[in-house]
Amino acid sequence: MRALALFSGGLDSMLAIKTVVDMGIEVTALYIKIGFDGTKDIGDILSSRAMKAGASAFEIIDVRDEYVEKILFAPKYGYGKNFNPCIDCHGYMFRIAKELLPKYNASFIITGEVLGQRPMSQRSDAIRLVSKLANDIDEKLILRPMSAKLMEATTPEIKGWINRDNLLDISGRGRDRQLALAKEFGWEDYESPGGGCLLTDPYYSQKMREHIANDKFDIEDIEVLKYGRHFRLPDGAKLIVGRDKEDNDSLESLQTSKFTSFKLPVIGPYSLISKNSTTKDKELGAKIALTYAKNDKNSTYEIIIGDEVVKVTPFPSKNEPREYFAIKD
Repeated sequence: MRALALFSGGLDSMLAIKTVVDMGIEVTALYIKIGFDGTKDIGDILSSRAMKAGASAFEIIDVRDEYVEKILFAPKYGYGKNFNPCIDCHGYMFRIAKELLPKYNASFIITGEVLGQRPMSQRSDAIRLVSKLANDIDEKLILRPMSAKLMEATTPEIKGWINRDNLLDISGRGRDRQLALAKEFGWEDYESPGGGCLLTDPYYSQKMREHIANDKFDIEDIEVLKYGRHFRLPDGAKLIVGRDKEDNDSLESLQTSKFTSFKLPVIGPYSLISKNSTTKDKELGAKIALTYAKNDKNSTYEIIIGDEVVKVTPFPSKNEPREYFAIKD
């Protein structure tokens, strides 16, 4: 008997896998990649955690294009506090997993969700909406091992694939029982609750809203919005200025069709500016970027942006560029 696990790398999803593996179920852990994870590639870390929990395999399912096109901007059940369409997102992920059951010769799906842990997507009524979106109201193929004893029995339990007595009855936002189990199993490496989805982050959500108010949103913008200081210039151009070496390296590694990069003739941030920028915005963008560099305030610098050379002096202080921040304090 096989199951697919929706896997986030968090402690709850690790415990869900171990719970059913200990009952003799073979589990393939799936990370549904919508793109709004953190700023680092954690594929190897997730694989390691899934294997530690007892999964026999781990795979990343990349659905970024479809997610942006069909879910992100028109969620049937709206958003949470920020830009997070959690109910629609979870329903979508389960639907994807259900469609993959035949491919993996699996019979049901498990998830680390805990009843009442998250206010938007893990209430009883929200879980029912998720099941409806996943076309699972009648089939009942989604098992939540962490809270199963507090919920209606699912097909895996009814048919005896899973022993309900060995499932758990955890609810709410407390973590004591999960942490005690982690200690029992000797686990120290796991993601904190919430999974790190950037759509729940207030600042990233503000950048999302500012971006779609001024530009068309494409899949490449997911990564662009993760890094740097973001400025909106008077003629409409977006300027992104690296904040540190890690930021600079990340911006430099981006594959983007919308931006032109430029480096400064002094030690300073790697920067991107909209390809369709006016000369006026390019000059201002170079001036802002230069202000964050190691500069001589009285010197004029030549900066190459695309096929143009602009000559600028830095602002006297870093306070002046603040008026162009895309997100105001």
